[in-house]
Amino acid sequence: MSNPPSVDNDTGCLRAVLAVPILLLTLIAALFCWAALTIRPSGPWDDEAYAAIILACVVTIGATAAVTALWLIPSVRRIIPWWCISPALLLGIVAGVQWMNQN
Repeated sequence: MSNPPSVDNDTGCLRAVLAVPILLLTLIAALFCWAALTIRPSGPWDDEAYAAIILACVVTIGATAAVTALWLIPSVRRIIPWWCISPALLLGIVAGVQWMNQN
């Protein structure tokens, strides 16, 4: 008679499955953070460029919040270490600083 599979045996597969949304959200945050840092207004009258920078910052911070919220689920936190979400957190901080510099 065989024993049922241990929960610990599934952590590798579960880690890979949970890494997909974290990776995708981090890539979205990176793309919009890059956009926020590279958009250059033509002058103080260029309201569209300023709005685009702020929107890119908001999307970056939103993606960072989604990664953090996903990681805060206790079952995810047991499997995914904190350093796996640190790139998203860093991008969120950079976007927040960029947003504050626009005001």
